[in-house]
Amino acid sequence: MMMNTGGRLIAGSHNRNEFVLINADEIGRIKSVHELSGQVCQICGDELEITVDGELFVACNECAFPVCRPCYEYERREGNQACPQCKTRYKRIKGSPRVEGDEEEDDTDDIEHEFDYGIGALGRQGSGTVPSVYGGSENASSSRQGSSSPGIEIPLLTYGEEDSQISPNQHALVVPPSNGFGNGVYPTPHTESSASLHPRPMVPEKDVTLYGYGSVSWKDRMEEWKKKQNEKLQVIKHEGDGGGGFHGDNLDDPNLPMMDEGRQPLSRKLPISSSRINPYRILIILRLAILGLFFHYRILHPVNDAIGLWLTSVICEIWFAASWILDQFPKWCPIVRETYLDRLSLRYEKEGKPSELAPVDIFVSTVDPLKEPPLITANTVLSILAVDYPVDKVTCYVSDDGAAMLTFEALSETSDFARKWVPFCKKYSIEPRAPEWYFSLKMDYLKNKVHPAFVRERRAMKREYEEFKVRINGLVAIAQKVPEDGWTMQDGTPWPGNNVRDHPGMIQVFLGNDGVKDVEGTVLPRLVYVSREKRPGFDHHKKAGAMNALMRVSAVISNAPFLLNVDCDHYINNSKALREAMCFLMDPTSGKKICYVQFPQRFDGIDRHDRYSNRNVVFFDINMKGLDGIQGPIYVGTGCVFRRHALYGYDAPAKKKPPSKTCNCWPKLCFCCCCFRSKTDKKGKTKKEKKPKHREASKQIHALETIEEGVEEANVDSRLASQVKLEKKFGQSPVFVASTLIENGGIPKEISHSSLLKEAIHVISCGYEDKTEWGKEVGWIYGSVTEDILTGFKMHCHGWRSVYCMPRLPAFKGSAPINLSDRLHQVLRWALGSVEILLSKHCPLWYGYGGGLKWLERFSYINSVVYPLTSIPLIVYCTLPAICLITGKFIVPEISNYASIIFIALFISIAATGCLEMQWGGVGIDDWWRNEQFWVIGGASAHFFALFQGLLKVLAGVETSFTVTSKAGDDGAFSELYLFKWTSLLIPPTTLLIMNIVGVVVGISDAINNGYDSWGPLFGRLFFALWVIIHLYPFLKGLMGRQERTPTIVVVWSILLASVLTLLWVRVNPFVSRDGPVLEVCGLDCDD
Repeated sequence: MMMNTGGRLIAGSHNRNEFVLINADEIGRIKSVHELSGQVCQICGDELEITVDGELFVACNECAFPVCRPCYEYERREGNQACPQCKTRYKRIKGSPRVEGDEEEDDTDDIEHEFDYGIGALGRQGSGTVPSVYGGSENASSSRQGSSSPGIEIPLLTYGEEDSQISPNQHALVVPPSNGFGNGVYPTPHTESSASLHPRPMVPEKDVTLYGYGSVSWKDRMEEWKKKQNEKLQVIKHEGDGGGGFHGDNLDDPNLPMMDEGRQPLSRKLPISSSRINPYRILIILRLAILGLFFHYRILHPVNDAIGLWLTSVICEIWFAASWILDQFPKWCPIVRETYLDRLSLRYEKEGKPSELAPVDIFVSTVDPLKEPPLITANTVLSILAVDYPVDKVTCYVSDDGAAMLTFEALSETSDFARKWVPFCKKYSIEPRAPEWYFSLKMDYLKNKVHPAFVRERRAMKREYEEFKVRINGLVAIAQKVPEDGWTMQDGTPWPGNNVRDHPGMIQVFLGNDGVKDVEGTVLPRLVYVSREKRPGFDHHKKAGAMNALMRVSAVISNAPFLLNVDCDHYINNSKALREAMCFLMDPTSGKKICYVQFPQRFDGIDRHDRYSNRNVVFFDINMKGLDGIQGPIYVGTGCVFRRHALYGYDAPAKKKPPSKTCNCWPKLCFCCCCFRSKTDKKGKTKKEKKPKHREASKQIHALETIEEGVEEANVDSRLASQVKLEKKFGQSPVFVASTLIENGGIPKEISHSSLLKEAIHVISCGYEDKTEWGKEVGWIYGSVTEDILTGFKMHCHGWRSVYCMPRLPAFKGSAPINLSDRLHQVLRWALGSVEILLSKHCPLWYGYGGGLKWLERFSYINSVVYPLTSIPLIVYCTLPAICLITGKFIVPEISNYASIIFIALFISIAATGCLEMQWGGVGIDDWWRNEQFWVIGGASAHFFALFQGLLKVLAGVETSFTVTSKAGDDGAFSELYLFKWTSLLIPPTTLLIMNIVGVVVGISDAINNGYDSWGPLFGRLFFALWVIIHLYPFLKGLMGRQERTPTIVVVWSILLASVLTLLWVRVNPFVSRDGPVLEVCGLDCDD
């Protein structure tokens, strides 16, 4: 059969039943490699690589559509094997793995043999000439006429139904018949009409040159097929006259086409638009230039009458500039990410088959039930058990590092209430799935609810939860009075954790046992209580040690390949949070390189003004987006999904490097030197290579001689050596060591639960980590109270990258300390951990070079550990305004026009940088300003104390106690906000505040006394002091406590105005003469 192409090329896809009309014109000409240089892949956004020949990688030789090699190989392996733009079938490129259909087309053109379906079978028939779609040979014609076989079978995407508008003898593809094809395909009847079939364009009178290169002409039914891509793909099998029917087993055939959505990436990067990020980058460069001019002026124009103040201010300003650079440049390439949960379901959750989503072990850590109320922990656990994920793939581990029976009993009550709460959440798609926060939402809970029984069941569930709260509160009340002999369990056995510092390890499986189901008969996720062993004389490493104990226990019991850790007060606010993380970790192209997925922290129970910047929006919405564009965000301690394999200290998968280019323009001398060096290297290599060959030969002879004695001994020795090496790294547990070798997780089914629990008790014993690499290279890293920064830093040094995931509905929410003292103690602990890392061997200033850590990522880690040092120049700089106002001197000489321009430009650049960051980060000006204020408050208090505590701990060995941050209680909305708790952390900010207020009063009084000329120099000093007071204003409100009627700002300004008016009254007292008091002789002799 000959098809009339009109001089144009008609291509098609057998998998998609489509024609593609390609018109080669000037618009669609093939671009040269030089023109394509610098392009990025249009699928994933990565830059195109360079081939071995030094040329740009080109996937499609027809249209040169920019596609990188990984996407090209992924499309050939799992896609439709065609170019996304021109629909031309991809040919195999040298170095790429073969796929089905490559063996017979190595030396043939792709388009010429596009429709040769089953060409291998045709070749085996010995037909001599391969039939073509565009024109058949004589052999092909004779085979069409004389064949008695049913013909070639072609799969059609009909979703279980055949299009009634298409007759059986007309199909999208016209293929010459042949024998010997497999099942699951559609036979094409061949009549006389099929021999004269020609393509019919939809608009015959339209000029074909108007389509352009790569334009397509689809069949009418293709639009309907696209609408059904979310339905189940089915394939119809017809066997000619023999009948036949549908066979479900054919769906397991890997050669069948997949749905387009299931083949697409599970996530993508969305860079910030150039209209927002380019002005931001230009402004950063301008600010650097302005800083250079500023320091040039400051250094060359000293203040001779106040040289000490001038030198101190210049040193502080240089430190501030260096700190700004460390903080600014990691935000150079911010990005956001988008996930596709529907594609994840299409790929890993096929209808009628078990879910292929990876199991996840979830860790919840708690210490003191009095500071971390059991009701908050119970809500977190309930939100985990009700998560939207396969129940057989979720295991929740609760670490009770305080061995409190209150936590144990509260968890028992929680497991019982979960049997009612979990099915209610999944039945009505409740969000959030923490009952405390769901029932307290001020919203229309009937929105999008159509089930008639919802209101009745919601009321019943709310009553059940209130009864549950009463039971938990009763347990808390009982726990306040501890018996002298300690607590006992139900069977009379003493509670093992009566002595918090000396007790054995405890493990209790509450849910997940056989027969434990919810009220609707559905299996619940597994819930495990863990309290590790503690003995005097052992260093238990606080939270990091507890997390490592959970890591080992979970490896023995469930061994999921991914881990999620949350604090006890961080509940799952988005039930699809695990699926969001799996879109990155289970992505077949880039998931293997990701060590963890970090979610932002969001908080409940914070006042509207966020006085102490508890939300920390600037860090989570600006800094973390910038890090995600480099190597990934840092680990912040909670709300993070890990790859277990990365926590074991393994390196990231090696990345293939492009071949290095050589330059032909080097001097001949260098060329001769290189040749001479290569010759000497070759000689040395030949000498060195002879010895290994001789040794290898001797090994072979020795092996031949010892065959009868048993060559298995050598294999046994090597296995024993590797086993010993693994035990030195992971500890003396064969079960746990064996689990570390299983990258995809899972445990042997033949092992009984009792033996697993016995082994789990062993791995949480005190001495298990002795002489191992736990806390050094494996698990959470020891050496700092902020183990999160150190752990993430070690993984990035191993070459891993992390991902920042910000779903529209926040994945996790928690509670934050809104009281000033508690907030400062929390910041103190963070800063102390940074100081410990700064003074340790893991400091980013000198650790991790030669690994996989990128430079801008290193800048971020350096900034995260040196920021407490900024407290010293910050306190000194905030003291300077008061000194200047009291002494009448200033840190800047008389300002000229040039200096004023520089100062104004610097202030404008600072404000403009903040505005542009707020724009592309989506941060409000209130949040940005609160962050600036608390930077001064925390730097002048908590950071300063943390610096000295860290020095004492490292240099003198003085340990500092770890203070657990108290969580929000139930004493009313924002009741904790107004409580005043005195602490030594309040001394430095209070001193700075009083000094500057006194300085303002003294400066104004001095200007009033000295006349009009003194107001000009006062302006600079006064602005400097007011800058400090305004930044410390939230701290002042915290000192004032609750003001029922009089706002704090009124009190402050009343004091200032009263002082100023008093001084002014003294200056203009009408009862005193302007020439001074009149002295008259009273007539008395005072000498007598």
